Amino acid sequence: MASVTPPGLAYEVEHDLANHRFQARVKGHLALLDYQIKRKRMIITHTEVPEPIAGRGVAGELTKVALRYAREQKFKVVPACAYAEAFLQRHEEYDDLLVR
Repeated sequence: MASVTPPGLAYEVEHDLANHRFQARVKGHLALLDYQIKRKRMIITHTEVPEPIAGRGVAGELTKVALRYAREQKFKVVPACAYAEAFLQRHEEYDDLLVR
């Protein structure tokens, strides 16, 4: 399981490649982003941040790390959950990853 420590944050984002998940444990709570890979496409299926740690940018950080991974692997991205779709609408720097 690979991990990435976001700059200035007190948690690591881990990539659980076997379970197709990015995750971060913050103050004892597990936040996650699940995905599937189909035909060179990363389909982001679910993001979840428990209420006690909501509003701290954790979902955004999970999504950024997932998108960085997609770019490195030359995957296109399909946002199949509401959070990922909204995130990608707000961040045009990832437009090149979207399936058109």
